[in-house]
Amino acid sequence: MRLGVDVGDARVGLAASDPAGILATPVATLRRDTDTLSDLAEIASQARDRSAIEVIVGLPRTLSGDEGVAARAIRGYASALHRRLGGIPVRLVDERLSTVDAHRSLHASGVPGRRHRARVDQAAAVVILQAALDTERSTGRPPGESIAGRKPRAKRTSTTSEGTQP
Repeated sequence: MRLGVDVGDARVGLAASDPAGILATPVATLRRDTDTLSDLAEIASQARDRSAIEVIVGLPRTLSGDEGVAARAIRGYASALHRRLGGIPVRLVDERLSTVDAHRSLHASGVPGRRHRARVDQAAAVVILQAALDTERSTGRPPGESIAGRKPRAKRTSTTSEGTQP
């Protein structure tokens, strides 16, 4: 089971996959809490309660693929979440147009426009998580990038012909 997270300025949407990692479904919309960080605590609680093997966080890139102020803020949020999760991996995936897709999906399912605000964050989390699940299934590789970043490469040491290091 994986959790998907769409972080907004005011709200955070959560989605979860089925145990097989095939289908993402909405879970909750949390109030973004920059003071006490209760949203981070709730995500960590959901991840533990659901025995999540991974948390996928949407990374807001520009249409050209660059990262701006919003992406840097989400990287910080994902790092803080990673520290709270106690070993559950966190991955960042490109979320370009996920909110647009979420609004389209809500509209297509008959949800009135005035009710989108309450559901769009969950729907965006579903879009983000489903895209990550589909990518992993089609490529065989984990989607996006690990929040822990790349592991540092070991320094190469050369040896002399006698087999000792200089």
